[in-house]
Amino acid sequence: MNFFRGVMGGQAAGPQPSGAETIQKLCDRVASSTLLEDRRDAVRALKSLSKKYRMEVGTQAMDHLINILQTDRSDSEILGYALDTLYNIICNDDEEEQDESEDENAQKQADDLGVQFTDKFIEDPEHVTLLLTLLEEFDFHVRWPGVKLLTALLKNQGVQVQGIILVSPMGVSRLMDLLADSREVIRNDGLLLLQQLTKSNAAIQKIVAFENAFERLLDIITEEGSSDGGIVVEDCLLLLLNLLKNNSSNQNFFKEGSYIQRMKPWFEVGDDNSGWSAQKVTNLHLMLQLVRVMVSPVNSPGASASCQKSMYQCGLLQQLCTILMATGVPADILTETINTVSEVIRGSQVNQDYFASVNAPSNPPRPAIVVLLMSMVNERQPFVLRCAVLYCFQCFLYKNQKGQGEIVATLLPSTIDANSISAGQLLCGGLFSADSLSNWCAAVALAHALQDNLTQKEQLLRVQLATSLGKPPVSLLQQCTNILSQTKSEKGSKVQTRVGLLMLLCTWISNCPIAVTHFLHNQENVPFLTAQISENLGEDERLVQGLCALLLGICIYYNDNSLENYTKEKLKQLIEKRIGKENFVEKLGFITKHELYSRAAQKPQPVFPSPEQMLFDHEFTKLVKELEGMITKAVHKSSEEEKKEEEVKKTLEQHDNIVTQYKELIREQDAQIQELKEQVSSMSSQNEQLQTTVTQQLSQIQQHKDQYNILKLKLGKENQSQSNSQGDASQVNGLQTEELTQLREEVEELRKQHTLLQTQLSDKDALISTLRSETSQTAEGSAASDSTELLKELEALRSQIQSQSAEINQMKTERQELLRRAEAASSDAVGGGDGSSDAAKMAELDSRLTAQMTETEKVKEEAKRLSESRAELEQQLASANSTAAILQTEKAKLQTEVQESKKEQDDLLMLLADQDQKINSLKQRLKALGETVDDEDDLDARDQTDDDDEEEEEEEDEDEE
Repeated sequence: MNFFRGVMGGQAAGPQPSGAETIQKLCDRVASSTLLEDRRDAVRALKSLSKKYRMEVGTQAMDHLINILQTDRSDSEILGYALDTLYNIICNDDEEEQDESEDENAQKQADDLGVQFTDKFIEDPEHVTLLLTLLEEFDFHVRWPGVKLLTALLKNQGVQVQGIILVSPMGVSRLMDLLADSREVIRNDGLLLLQQLTKSNAAIQKIVAFENAFERLLDIITEEGSSDGGIVVEDCLLLLLNLLKNNSSNQNFFKEGSYIQRMKPWFEVGDDNSGWSAQKVTNLHLMLQLVRVMVSPVNSPGASASCQKSMYQCGLLQQLCTILMATGVPADILTETINTVSEVIRGSQVNQDYFASVNAPSNPPRPAIVVLLMSMVNERQPFVLRCAVLYCFQCFLYKNQKGQGEIVATLLPSTIDANSISAGQLLCGGLFSADSLSNWCAAVALAHALQDNLTQKEQLLRVQLATSLGKPPVSLLQQCTNILSQTKSEKGSKVQTRVGLLMLLCTWISNCPIAVTHFLHNQENVPFLTAQISENLGEDERLVQGLCALLLGICIYYNDNSLENYTKEKLKQLIEKRIGKENFVEKLGFITKHELYSRAAQKPQPVFPSPEQMLFDHEFTKLVKELEGMITKAVHKSSEEEKKEEEVKKTLEQHDNIVTQYKELIREQDAQIQELKEQVSSMSSQNEQLQTTVTQQLSQIQQHKDQYNILKLKLGKENQSQSNSQGDASQVNGLQTEELTQLREEVEELRKQHTLLQTQLSDKDALISTLRSETSQTAEGSAASDSTELLKELEALRSQIQSQSAEINQMKTERQELLRRAEAASSDAVGGGDGSSDAAKMAELDSRLTAQMTETEKVKEEAKRLSESRAELEQQLASANSTAAILQTEKAKLQTEVQESKKEQDDLLMLLADQDQKINSLKQRLKALGETVDDEDDLDARDQTDDDDEEEEEEEDEDEE
């Protein structure tokens, strides 16, 4: 301990050791001490010396410190000292590494030293894995320096450390646990660590995102106060930007997880927007950038469109428009909000329509587009704000033909309102103002109103401008060319005006032969262009020459030869004489060779360091790329080649017409096939339904057949009982007159029913005759036998009904006889006679009358039951007629089965005959061998009995059939 007192404490006797010697002794003590306290004190001393003697501690003590991390895991204090020492020698913090007086060379040397120590530490990937394991320790003195050390390693050698962490088991998951730490210092440094970890590594970004990073980060932002929060909110937003920028997988996960909806409360600003803090401005700026990342034009169109739809549905776009029209918003936040709204509405028709309906809170209310255009053409507004408004206007018109038509309509004479300011008036005012930047912005904005829209190009030709009092109005197209000729001699910033006008003219007349004709109709335009191209001007004018060559080339390529003086061939001859084809092509190439052309072609947003460099528009670079090759070919082609091309075009058009006809035919056939498929599917479903109904009807027919057989048996029994009852009733000799009248009425009713049944039977006979004729044509001989059986059954029923009618007539005669005898009995009683005999006769008559009355009641009941049974029989006959064809097919099947069974029986008989022969031969052999064998008579008797049994079985089968 005296050694440490000498190093750390006061003065000791003798010469003082140098720093390197002290560090060497401390390293030896760390390596050789057996007591934990001695090693801990030595590591503490190294920590105190690591800032002043960074080089010495790093070169001599790093291995010993790493060994401490591996061996002394149980002591958190020594682990903390070791991690702090490693952090001090690896970190490149300005405040810790150098004084303010040191220059940049010293800082560079310090940075190189940190990188060298980092390379030494990560030579063995196990060291990084060890550090990740130590981060699982909950002790603050271990976890916090471990987080700082890993962050420093990532800053110095990010790619190498990222690779080690990526292959380490559960490496990223361990680091994600830092966000859940309840100690804010560790959580906040964990955010910084994850920022360094996720830089430019899509694989780690995906793993972090799927470790529920979005949910945790958004919760932290909400807890810290959203845009009003501090530096922690900024760190969370920076980490979110790392996870989402240029990572389509994470962007889709963010959208599908409904996290876009959670961004809306960030942009809820109050009415009082004064006194924004610098941190709030930074936070809101990052939040707007996060929205732009989700809808950036560099993303896939499908992903951007989906995010744009979600932002409109959740109200995020409406909230951004509220900030856009609010007062007191800082200029840089307003500019970034305009850029954000631009990309949220770009290419989305629904969002563009909503933006067109937004009004500024002014009196009277004005559309937001008009208010923004007023800022764009106002030269007192900041340059970045004017660029943002131009980008917003371009995004509003991108793939929005409806919006293009509305903008052009404000320039037409029929829609101009003198009492209000319109977008068209602002564009024309900017186009012809003295400010060259306003000229350029207005020209580009108007060109976007014509982009890929032939209708609006033709409509804009109708616009007439009043230049001065007393002079006739001129067209907008002619006024643009007039300004070009007026600014020809001017220098400086007017190049920007001419470039803007030339871009507008090229966009206007491209792919529009009518506009080309209008342009060529002015006799001064072509000489002006040829003069501009043929002159030898300076570097600044080369771009104007290239654009003039492009404009003249468009006049050649899209010329319909309607003007005799300016046909394609004459214009090419003019170029060859005045300019030269090679010179013309060279001047045309000045556009793409310009240094600002490639910068504008990179992305749609107009971003320029200064107003003087604002020359090219992104959409115009696409047009140049498309037209340059076509114009070069058109200029070099001869008249014969053009004729051949026209013929080829005609033939191609004919082929196209034929192809379109075939396509239409194929479409019609596809539609017919689709209809047929639908019909087949419907018919198959109907067929299935019919099959189910057929099976149901077959089961019902079987039930009806069974009921029919039962009813036949019942009807036979009822006829027998009825005949017996009628025989008993015929023996009655006397009735009362009232009963007789009732019987007469019942007889009349039975007679009516009898006639009705006869008519129904005649109808059934006719139906059976028709069925017989049909079945004779379609069915075989078996069907005729079935119909004859049905006829026999009907004849039997008819005979039964006739017998019943005869019985009824017999009953009638018997009743008349009874009446006569009753009248005679009454006359005998009046004429007198023996009193005793009369009394006996009357008593006998009374008994007979009572008996007759009872019999009459029985007859009534039997007659009623008979009528009911006849009605049921008629219903059964109707159902039997409907199933005649089905029964015929079934009987035909049975006959075929009978024939097959007969064939089988014949085969059996043949087998039996063979067996008899074998048996006889065996008997003879047995007799020859001296064995006793049964007599042949016994065998014949047995065979006879077997034959009789078989015949009886066959007869029973035939009866059943």
